[in-house]
Amino acid sequence: MLRLTLRTLLARKVRLLMSGLAIVLGVAFLAGVLVFSNALSATFDSIINGSTPDGVVRAQDTDEFSGGVGGQSAQAMTPEVVASLAALPEVARADGDVAGAGLNLLASDGTLVGGTGAPTLSFNYHDGPNMRGEQALLLESGSWPTADGEIVLDRRAAESGGYALGDEVKLLAPFGELNRTARLVGIAEFNGGGTAGATLLIFSTHEAQEIFYQGRDVYNRISLTAADGVTQKELAAAAGRVLPPGFEAVTGTQVANDSQDAVGGFLDVITIFLTVFAIIAVLVGGFIIVNTFSILVAQRSRELALLRALGASRGQVTRSVLVEAFVLSLVSSTLAIGLGLLLARGLAAMFRSFGLDIAGGALDLTGDTVLTSYLVGVGVTMVAAYLPARRAGRVPPVAAMRADATSERSSLRRRTVIGGLVLAAGAGFAAYGVADSDALWIGVGAVLWILTVAALSPVLGKPVLAGCRTLFAGLFGATGRLAGENALRDPRRTGATASALMIGLALVSTIGVLAASLNASVDDVVDEQFTADLLVQSPTFLPFSTEIGDRIADTDGVGVMTRQQFTSARYDDGSVFVTGVDDRFTDVFDLDVVTGTDRLSGDEAVVTTDFAEEHDLVVGDPLELSFPGALRLRTTVAGVVEASEVTSEVTVPLDSLAEAGVLRQDTSIGILLAPGADPRAVHDRVDEAATPAPIVGVYDKTEFADEIRGQVNQLLYIIYGLLALAIVIAVIGIVNTLGLSVIERTREIGLLRAVGMSRPKVRRMVTLESVTIAVLGAVLGMALGLVVGTLLQRALAEDLTSLGLPVAQLVAFLVVAIVVGVLAAVIPAIRAARLDVLDAIANE
Repeated sequence: MLRLTLRTLLARKVRLLMSGLAIVLGVAFLAGVLVFSNALSATFDSIINGSTPDGVVRAQDTDEFSGGVGGQSAQAMTPEVVASLAALPEVARADGDVAGAGLNLLASDGTLVGGTGAPTLSFNYHDGPNMRGEQALLLESGSWPTADGEIVLDRRAAESGGYALGDEVKLLAPFGELNRTARLVGIAEFNGGGTAGATLLIFSTHEAQEIFYQGRDVYNRISLTAADGVTQKELAAAAGRVLPPGFEAVTGTQVANDSQDAVGGFLDVITIFLTVFAIIAVLVGGFIIVNTFSILVAQRSRELALLRALGASRGQVTRSVLVEAFVLSLVSSTLAIGLGLLLARGLAAMFRSFGLDIAGGALDLTGDTVLTSYLVGVGVTMVAAYLPARRAGRVPPVAAMRADATSERSSLRRRTVIGGLVLAAGAGFAAYGVADSDALWIGVGAVLWILTVAALSPVLGKPVLAGCRTLFAGLFGATGRLAGENALRDPRRTGATASALMIGLALVSTIGVLAASLNASVDDVVDEQFTADLLVQSPTFLPFSTEIGDRIADTDGVGVMTRQQFTSARYDDGSVFVTGVDDRFTDVFDLDVVTGTDRLSGDEAVVTTDFAEEHDLVVGDPLELSFPGALRLRTTVAGVVEASEVTSEVTVPLDSLAEAGVLRQDTSIGILLAPGADPRAVHDRVDEAATPAPIVGVYDKTEFADEIRGQVNQLLYIIYGLLALAIVIAVIGIVNTLGLSVIERTREIGLLRAVGMSRPKVRRMVTLESVTIAVLGAVLGMALGLVVGTLLQRALAEDLTSLGLPVAQLVAFLVVAIVVGVLAAVIPAIRAARLDVLDAIANE
C-alpha cells in the first residue's frame, strides 16, 4: 500500500505542485520571520554586551534608552569623583563618559543623516574595556579623536553623508551655537558587529564636554573596570560608598539586562507584528490544502473504491492520503526553510531602509527555527488533509462499478444551522467589545466570523455567484453563462477556493477602515486643537536647539510665539510625560479646562483628567516629580484639563524644568501671525529661518495633518505589502482549483469544442469562472472587513473619533480581485483550450 501511495504521489506530482507551493510560501514567511527575529535579538545583544563595562556609575532614575526624546539632564560628576573611584582597591580603572542626545549629523549637502529610525549616539572616546575584557569600540580605519574639532563616524553614516577621512563633517548641535564642524579622523563600530542602524558620533572628551556641557569639565556616567578577583557586585558596592548624592553604582550585568529589557519590548513588537502576517499566510495555505485534497479525493473516488473492492480497508485508504500529505509537507517545508533564509534577508533590507540595520552574519538558521518550520508545515498540512482523507476512506467499494463515480455530498442544512449559531456567538462577542470599548472581544468575534463565513461560503456566496452568472451571460452570451454555471455547479469547491482570498481581503479591508478612521480623526484633532497659525517641530518629536526659536522670533510677520519642551519624569513608581511651557502658551493654544486654571506661574502644574483620576488629584494638591539624579520638582496642581495633543499628562513652566536639571531645549514652537501679515510670506520666512536645522519642519494646519496622514499611510502600505503574500497564496489556490477542474472536465470541454466552441471562447469561459471565484472572495472579504473595521472604530472611539470608509481603496480592491481572477486563469485556460477534441471526448 505504501509503494502504491508513493507511485500515486509521483504520478500526480503536477497536480500537487501548486498545493506544495502554498505550503512553501506560508512556511517560508514564517521561517523568514523567525530568522530575522533571532538576528535582530542577536545583533542588539551583541552590541549591548560588547559595549557594557563591569560596572557603571550613573544618575539615579536614568533611562538608558530614552532615544533623546526626553532631553538631557544637567546632573554630572566632576573629575574628582572619577579619581576617588579609580583609587578604590576594587577598581582597576575608572573612565569618565560624556554621552549626550540631540546632536545630529548633516550630510555634505546639508541634508539630515538618520534621525528618523535608529538613534544618533554621541559620546566621548576612551579605551576602557567591556565586561568581557575587550575594547567596546573597534576602529576600522583612521585614528581615534584626541583633539578638539575631530570626530569618528560609523561606516554607514560616513557613506550616507558623503564623507571620507579628512573631510569637514557638518553637525547640528543641541545647545548653544547651532552649526558646528569637525574633521573626520576615523571610522569605527561597536564591538559585536555593526551599529544596528544607529549613527555613531565619537569625540574627544573635551570636545564632547564642549558640545553637551558648554565646556564644563564633568561626566554624566563613569565606566568601571573591576580589579582581578573582584566580582561585579563587589565592584558596585565599593563604588556606591564614595558617590555623591543622586548617583548610583550598578553592575554591568544589570545595565545589560535593563538595556535588553528596554530593547526587547521594541523587538517583541516587531516580532509579533511580522509573526501575525506569517500565521495569516500559513492559515490561507491551509485552506488551499484542504480544497486541493478534497478535489483530488473526489476525482479519485472510483480509484479509491477499486482499492476498497480489492481488499483495502478504510484505514489503509485514509492513511494513504495522509502519507501523500506528509510527503508533500516534508518536501515543501524543506524548500520553505531555504526560501525563508532569503526572505529574512529581504526583511532585513526593508528594515534597513527604515534605519534599522541587522548584522548580516546574524541572519542564519537555528535548530529552533528549523524545528518550528517543520512542525508548522507538516502539522498544518496533516490537519488540513485529515477530513479529505477520512472522506476517502468512506468511499464504498460499489462506487468502482459506476461509469462516472463521484463522491456523494451531504446537505448544507446542518452546516448552515451550526454556522448561524457560531455567527451569532461572534456577534455577541463583538457587541460586548463595543459596549465595553474592548477591541480584544471584537477580535475574538472577527476570528469566529472569518472561519464561519469561510465554512458557509457555499451558502452565503450563491447570490454573488448567481449575480455574476447573470452579468456574464449578458456581456458574453452562452460562454459567460456556462462560466457562471460552472462556478455554481459545486458551490463547496467554489466557496472553499474563494475563502482563501476572502481572508486576505477581509484583513486588508479592516486595516483600510481603521487607517481611514485614523486619518479622519487626525483631521478632527487638528481642526479642534491646532489653534496656532504655524507649528515648528521635528517629525519624530526630538528636541532641538533654542537658537532655532531665537531666529524665528526675529522673523518679520511673527506675532506671538510660544515654546514647549517635552521630557519625562517619575511619579508614584511610574513614568510620566511632562511638558514645559512658557507664559505665552495659553495665548496660542486653548486647553479645555475642567477645574482650576491653565495659566501657570511659579511652582504650579496642570494635569489631565485621566492622570488626575488615576492618582486621585484635585486642584490644590501637591505633586512631586522625580528627575535623573534624584532631583525633585515640587509643584501644586493649579488646574485639571481634558487630554490634548498639544500637551502631556503634566504641564509645568519651563523654568521648573530647568530647576529639575533638564537642560534647556525646544521640542515644539507654536506661532500666531502678526495682524495683517501674509500667511504664505511668513511661512516662507519661517522656513528660511529654520533652514539651517533640517531636523525640524514648519507646518500650517493642512501641512501638519498631511504629515501625520503620510506616516499613517506609510505604515498602511507596509501592512498591505505583508498581506500581499496571503493574496498570492490565494491566487495559487484559484490556479490549483481551476487546473484540477479542467482535468476533471476534460470530456465536457471536448464535447463543447466538438459542438462548435472555439478555443478563444474556452479560454474566456475558464477566465470568467476564475473571475467569478475572485469576485466572490472579494465581496465576502470586503463586507466582513467593513463590519469588523467599523466595530473596532466604535470600540476605539475615544482615540478614533470619526469613522472613515476607504471607498476608493475598496473599489481598487475589487479591481485587483478581478485582475487576480484573470491572471489566475491564464495557465488553466490555455491548457483547456489546447485539449485535443477527440482525446478529450474519449477521456473517462
